[in-house]
Amino acid sequence: QVQLQESGPGLVKPSQTLSLTCTVSGYSITMNPYSWSWVRQPPGKGLEWIGAIRYSGDTYYSPSLKSRTSISRDTSKNQFTLQLSSVTPEDTAVYYCARGVSVAATRDEYEYDYWGQGTQVTVSL
Repeated sequence: QVQLQESGPGLVKPSQTLSLTCTVSGYSITMNPYSWSWVRQPPGKGLEWIGAIRYSGDTYYSPSLKSRTSISRDTSKNQFTLQLSSVTPEDTAVYYCARGVSVAATRDEYEYDYWGQGTQVTVSL
């Protein structure tokens, strides 16, 4: 019933801002107890949590990416958005949005139950 769909440009130039939108159906992003995360997987590497927005609207970010990450939402469209600024080729990855429940007081660990299919984003000239 719950479905997530990532959308946005597949190619971003270095120094520009990566912007992706996750459209959610089947569950309101404002309903407790869920949080909505962005996760990425660079080629040949494991999953990396980027950040999340809680049902309350509070946001949480990976320390390594916090300075250039912004997650926001449009509740009228049941969407949440990732913006990652000043990108480099190291930001090339498959980007996923996912629903999860916070399992740590620090709000940086989640138990996920629904995922989008992922979208490839390449940072290149």
